Amino acid sequence: MTQFLSLLLNGLSLGAIYALIALGFVIIFKASEVVSFTHGSLLLLGAYSIARLSEPLGFLLAVLAGLAITALAALLVERFIINRLRGAPVISLAIVTIGVDIILLTELIRRIGPDILNVPHPWGGESVRIGGIGITQNRLIAMIVAGVLIALFFVAFKYSSWGVAMRASAEDGETAALMGIRQGRVSALAWVVAGVLAGVAALFLVGSPTPGVSSAVYATALRAFPAAILGGLDSTGGALVGGLLIGLAESLAAGYQEQLLFLGRGFGEVVPYVVMIAVLLVRPSGLFGTKELTRV
Repeated sequence: MTQFLSLLLNGLSLGAIYALIALGFVIIFKASEVVSFTHGSLLLLGAYSIARLSEPLGFLLAVLAGLAITALAALLVERFIINRLRGAPVISLAIVTIGVDIILLTELIRRIGPDILNVPHPWGGESVRIGGIGITQNRLIAMIVAGVLIALFFVAFKYSSWGVAMRASAEDGETAALMGIRQGRVSALAWVVAGVLAGVAALFLVGSPTPGVSSAVYATALRAFPAAILGGLDSTGGALVGGLLIGLAESLAAGYQEQLLFLGRGFGEVVPYVVMIAVLLVRPSGLFGTKELTRV
């Protein structure tokens, strides 16, 4: 039971990080109807920036600079590529984001090389015990920060003018434009917010128990994509639930890997996609996604 509760707590903390990344996917899709595949490289960019700037600037300034760099990169992608292709088929926009992702990822991997860059978190890699259950300080802080950021987002999404504009654009873009909502501005801000969320997720994703910043961070970040699909690509609440479910599934699969050897070693790395496929076979729109109705 202690092992199960430990895996449960660590899965929730990992799921909170995944939820931040998945929320970025959903925000971009709701604002610009683009399935963005650039998130993995944006997250790696944020982690790389924080690691490189930590020594000359110090941890706090490096984090702020890393978030700014990630947000700026996301804004540049939206302004110079997505905005110019507005109205293009969804599949074309998705492929364009894959191209951008490959270009950015290739350059980052070249810069990182075979090294593992360290991010000097002030809380270090020590663990804390909660009622006999162990969890690293990094994951515990990640869960708290993610909870605060997600709560602030939902409040802003419901009550701020930007949130109302995004919901109106997602519901009916043409009507929203006729009502004076500038969709380009809504889309640009959505990409910036998604970039900041990716940067925050990167900060904790490369901390304990992860050894540091390497090209492997990209593959880890991509596991958040099934979380967005699982919850529903047009549902902000679904991103939260999907992230937590994927984090729990991955943690439990890794913790009980000895009992799951008949499924092959490394099953924990693919379990997010297995869960996603299983759910989509039952609910193609995701757990909380909007079903498209076709009238004949």
